[in-house]
Amino acid sequence: MPHPSPAPSSEPDLSAPGLYFSRELAALEFNFRVLALARDPKVPLLERVRYLSIVANNLDEFFEVRVAMLKHHHTFGSAAPGPDGLSSSELLARIRTRVLDLVTEQYATWQEQLRPQMDAAQIHILTRKHWSARQRRWLQGYFEHEVLPVLSPLGLDPAHPFPRILNKTLNIAVVLKGRDAFGHEGHMALVRAPRSLPRIIRVPAEVSGPGEHFVFLAELLQAFVDLMFPGFKVVGSYQFRVTRNSELIVEEAEVQNLALALSEELIGRGYARPVRLEIANDCPKAITAMLIQNFQLEESDVYRCDGPVNIIRVGLLYDWLDRPELKFPRFNPQLPAVLENAKNKFDLISQRDVLLHHPYQSFAAVIDLLRQATADPQVLAIKQTLYRAGEDTPLVDLLVEAARNGKDITVVIELRARFDEEANIRLATRLQEAGVQVVYGVVGFKTHAKMLLIVRREDGVLRRYVHLSTGNYHQINSRTYTDIGLMTANAEIGEDLHKVFQQLSGLGPMIELKRLLHSPFTLYTSVMAKIERETVHAQAGRPARIVAKLNALNEAHVIEALYRASQAGVEIDLIVRGACTLRPGLPGISERIRVRSIVGRFLEHSRVYWFANNGEAEIYCASADWMERNLMRRIEVAFPILDPELAARVFEETLANGLADNTQAWLLGSDGRYVRAEPGENPPYSAQLSLLERFCP
Repeated sequence: MPHPSPAPSSEPDLSAPGLYFSRELAALEFNFRVLALARDPKVPLLERVRYLSIVANNLDEFFEVRVAMLKHHHTFGSAAPGPDGLSSSELLARIRTRVLDLVTEQYATWQEQLRPQMDAAQIHILTRKHWSARQRRWLQGYFEHEVLPVLSPLGLDPAHPFPRILNKTLNIAVVLKGRDAFGHEGHMALVRAPRSLPRIIRVPAEVSGPGEHFVFLAELLQAFVDLMFPGFKVVGSYQFRVTRNSELIVEEAEVQNLALALSEELIGRGYARPVRLEIANDCPKAITAMLIQNFQLEESDVYRCDGPVNIIRVGLLYDWLDRPELKFPRFNPQLPAVLENAKNKFDLISQRDVLLHHPYQSFAAVIDLLRQATADPQVLAIKQTLYRAGEDTPLVDLLVEAARNGKDITVVIELRARFDEEANIRLATRLQEAGVQVVYGVVGFKTHAKMLLIVRREDGVLRRYVHLSTGNYHQINSRTYTDIGLMTANAEIGEDLHKVFQQLSGLGPMIELKRLLHSPFTLYTSVMAKIERETVHAQAGRPARIVAKLNALNEAHVIEALYRASQAGVEIDLIVRGACTLRPGLPGISERIRVRSIVGRFLEHSRVYWFANNGEAEIYCASADWMERNLMRRIEVAFPILDPELAARVFEETLANGLADNTQAWLLGSDGRYVRAEPGENPPYSAQLSLLERFCP
């Protein structure tokens, strides 16, 4: 007798692979949204050029880190499928297909839109086919006097094997015919563009005439390649560029000195395993095959470029050209009025919390607070985290000065901030030489939290002043990234932050915090509990809502909890700038979840979590996205906005404002594609422009 079939489950499996997008493909999609700005005629021309360069830079990092690690795990059979269920081979194939789309669109944007419009604006990128006789004479003189003496062309033969090619450097493969002085037949040579030479050359006005004229170094090398190989006939020359794995892997538990170990790893980073080969469109198959063989790559790792292979360099023009009419209008961020009128910042903060919304409000407020602390004899100690600070930040000068003034200074520097490792090692060395106590956080956990703690003696009692932020202590980024900062003297927050610093510097035990949510301990469980609380409210028939603004969302259990909340009736709005692996709009699963991405003049960087909580709303700002690494493998802090007036400001300026955007917002569909929001019958509204008009009139 056959067994009866099991009754079908009425509850869908919320961990099913079909409910999740690939993390890597979702990250890649962000670049299409940036590229759309490079193609948008409403965006000023030089800003569009800058966006094109940003896409190229993002694509470099995508291959250096994400593709490199995926290929590494695939090679060694350790690539377990993610929540999306894709095998490493299938994922790599899909990545290639989408990257080919991106590269095609990228170069079409350059050739068909930006270059012609730059010509019309009297900004000319000259190719050798269009040089005038006068320009050619000047460029040849420049090549002979400024370039040729620095070059070291390398002929390939048994005595000169294929050299090590540095990561992301410009190179020219040259095909030769003839014999050298020793009677050896020439076949192939390589020319590496020295890093000391500018990648774009400005041609003087007296040579080129009206307007601005530029030439890519690659054009110069190819135009005069015959001067490097006298006696040979140059059959052809072809640009290429190789991208290598740039992820530093240091077994922290097995090293005695993390800074020294990272320094040694950095030496070899430029020559790690290749992951991508970019070549000019006209490169013959035989030359391509030779490069593939020498780099130990596959045909699927090759990307042909309809233009300069180092197109990232066009971004240099943005800084070189003083053409304000071709850029976004300048703005002057102001200090909050309460800070501008306060001679003593501590007196003000002791009475009320102060909110900072960058870049619309000036980062000078943070510098001024630290400057006052440096000179104030009542300040006894300063503790600060630095993740990416920039080497020219005045904050470091002030920390050095404070140490010399006899204050106790502790700085937690995250050496492993990707691509800032070398700068952070130099920064740590400088601070240590000034007597600052420098610590590198916790083995195995990046310190990503943005925290400043100032301890001050007032009337015989110690009082703590705090600055917490969603973004780095980086003065330049503070003008281009949107971030929220909070200055407070709240005793419970100050005590919490003191405990976090004690744990970081002293390797202390588990701690209980009263106000802050702390990763990797309470942040994840708290977020899950707050999502579940909204779910319970909805199940009980009470209004329930979640609004969150993030850089990325990929933590599978958080996504499952959001799906359950949606099924229960919770209305969920997510503003996720970059990669989002949650699939919105699925009937019975996520039909109450809406996801949008805002891409505009500023990089949306603030993380804000809001929970309706049955009329007693909670709002947190954080350094952490809802990603596995942020919630499980990093030191992160989420801080509540306790002042009702400031909480309303944060909700309105970051969440409601972002949800109202109908010009720079992109709406994520259940198919994984983004569609740009349209005003329709409503007036056009830009979240970023509205805040600029409010704060920087």
